[in-house]
Amino acid sequence: MTEHKDGLETRDPEQREQALMAALSLQVKRAKRRSPYFKQLFKSINPLDVVNRRALAALPVTRKADLVAAQSAHLPFGEMTTVGSGKLARIFTSPGPVYEPEAHRPDYWRMGRALFAAGFRKGHVIHNSFSYHLTPAGAMFEAGAHALGCAVVPGGVGQTELQLRAIADIRPDGYVGTPSFLGILVGRAAETGAGIESMKRALVSGEALSSALRERFSQCGIEVMQCYGTADIGLIAYESEARNGLILDEQIIVEIVYPGTGMPLGEEGVGEVVVTTLTPEYPLIRFSTGDLSVFVNGRSPCGRTNQRIKGWMGRADQSTKVRGMFVHPLQIEEISRRHAEITAARLFVSRGPQGHDEMVLKVEMRQPAVGTAHINETLHAVTRLRGAVEHVPEGSLPNDGLTIVDARTYD
Repeated sequence: MTEHKDGLETRDPEQREQALMAALSLQVKRAKRRSPYFKQLFKSINPLDVVNRRALAALPVTRKADLVAAQSAHLPFGEMTTVGSGKLARIFTSPGPVYEPEAHRPDYWRMGRALFAAGFRKGHVIHNSFSYHLTPAGAMFEAGAHALGCAVVPGGVGQTELQLRAIADIRPDGYVGTPSFLGILVGRAAETGAGIESMKRALVSGEALSSALRERFSQCGIEVMQCYGTADIGLIAYESEARNGLILDEQIIVEIVYPGTGMPLGEEGVGEVVVTTLTPEYPLIRFSTGDLSVFVNGRSPCGRTNQRIKGWMGRADQSTKVRGMFVHPLQIEEISRRHAEITAARLFVSRGPQGHDEMVLKVEMRQPAVGTAHINETLHAVTRLRGAVEHVPEGSLPNDGLTIVDARTYD
């Protein structure tokens, strides 16, 4: 029989909607009263009127660019939080830079629900290969694991041999991290004979999970589920054993809108994911993730009654995720700005022969004799990702407005 984390997951949809809309009105009221950003944004809005999705759709959308601009003007959080920085538990920074607050609350990012659906239970040991350095992913999943009563091995990213040794010695029950790094661990273990057979389950995120890669893990005895979230919001949706779409988290409100607008789409349209959080300390209301998805019709066979989305289906802009980290056009422009010899630049993202993300920054240069090693250092410093830099002939990069080309294919 399917297990559920709590009764929220199996509520009558109408009861859920009433609870979310009641919480929405309070959230708008709180944000307008305590956040200078939302006080200005909602100056003509009466929170008592925001009691349904039609009223929600009339509110302005806050985009990532708005968030970056607000934070640049009013560090560190753009006056969007409702509490002072000293009352927070952690402050993270993601590429942009974008600063993300975490308040003092168990499972602040709500990842416990996704971990439970992936089969993790009290007493399990989880090997966590999400980053623990500045960005919040590692802490997000660790907090969810602790809320379930699980122990965590804080593997972080990289150091493959050391992580394999820890897995062989500690024998964790499962893995959380990107699917590509799990693929690296599985491949390296096959080459070296490292013992990873204790890991029977995994929850992956940060990248698209292909059916071929999922099948490869299954053949190794690892049943993989996926979830979708962002550094700003935390968990948005998660997969259950039914594997027919991602189920929305219980503490957010999701809209699918026409890209670039705040206008909601119908139930079957692919559009931009806009999320409203009910987090008191950081009330992101109608926050555009920039990601594309679509609602899945009907209820999940697993018994959970919340809406489902297909999952991550690309970006509404040129931004993309590489090894779990966003890369934005502005970052490529920043690299060009730091190196006057660059006359044109374009980042190409592709799948390597082992299914791993690879990126190459192709540059046209005024002074080709200076080499590209220094540009490679800047690429790593700006994006926090390793990649190659390739000097290409002048005029070889099309003048079509594209800064990032993602050549990866997904199921």
